[in-house]
Amino acid sequence: MRIDGGDWVIGRRLDELFPQQSVSKAWVAMTVLDQVDQGKLKLDQKVRITIDDLAVFHQPIRERVIANGQIEESVLSLLEQAITASDNTANDSLLRTAGGPQAVRAFIAKKRLGAIRFGPGERALQSGIAGLEWKQEYAIGRRFYVARDAIPLPARKAALDRYLADPVDGASPEAIVRALAKLAKGELLSAASTRLLLDIMSRTSSGPNRLKAGVPAGWRFLHKTGTGQILSPVSTGYNDIGIMTAPDGTRYAVVVMMGSTTSSIPERMAFMQFVSRSVATYHQR
Repeated sequence: MRIDGGDWVIGRRLDELFPQQSVSKAWVAMTVLDQVDQGKLKLDQKVRITIDDLAVFHQPIRERVIANGQIEESVLSLLEQAITASDNTANDSLLRTAGGPQAVRAFIAKKRLGAIRFGPGERALQSGIAGLEWKQEYAIGRRFYVARDAIPLPARKAALDRYLADPVDGASPEAIVRALAKLAKGELLSAASTRLLLDIMSRTSSGPNRLKAGVPAGWRFLHKTGTGQILSPVSTGYNDIGIMTAPDGTRYAVVVMMGSTTSSIPERMAFMQFVSRSVATYHQR
C-alpha cells in the first residue's frame, strides 16, 4: 500500500485471516504507547518480572530473571526488547502492565483497525497451538518442547489444524497495511509516541533476510516479524510487516504473511525479498 498520495492496496488473499504470531507485538506496543499518551503509563515506569512471569520460546530476558529471581525493567526497555528482539516475556510483561489482552482488543476497536484479532498472550497461545494446557514449568529450559513432543502426533496435528483454520490471533493483510499507514501518518498515537515506535521498529534485529534483504540501498525500512510453530513438513505463521521509505520520502506499507507452508526457509526469504524489490521497482517507474 502506498501511504503517501494514495489509498490503494494491491496483493493476494487480502481479506483472509492469517496467523500473526509475533507480528501482534506491534499492537501491544501501540496499546502501551496509547496509554502513555493518556498519562496512564510512563516510559520510565518500572515493571517487576519474576520467574512466574516467564513465557515460552524466544525470551532473551529469561536468563537474567532466573539468575536474579526477579528483575525490574522500564516500560521503554520492555518495548525495545519486545519489538527489536521479539522477546516473548518482555511482550507479555507489557501486555500485563497495559491491562491484558482485552486492553489490546479495545485499542484495536477504538482505532477501527478492522480485521485484526489479538490472542490470549504468548503462553496460552503457544500451548494451545501445540495441544497443551499451559504450566508455568514449561517456561524453564526445554520443558515446553519435551511436553509438546510427548503429545501423540494426531492430537498435535488436530490442534494445529484448528488454529490454522480459525487463528485466534488472525489478521488480514489489508487490515495490517492500513494500520501501518495510519501509524506512519500519526493517526494512532501522539507525534512523540509515533516517532518512538517507528524508531524502535527500524532497529528490529529479527528477520534480516526477509523483506529487509530486498530493500534497495538508499531506502529506509522498519518492520516486525512473526514466526509460528513447526510440525514437519509444515511451518506456520512465517511473516514480516513493515514500512519502506524511498529516497524521495514516499512510503509504502508492505505485508507478507504465510499461514502455512512447506517451502524451505531460503525459498520463503527469497519470496519476501522479491516482494520488497518489486515495490521499489514499481516506485521507480
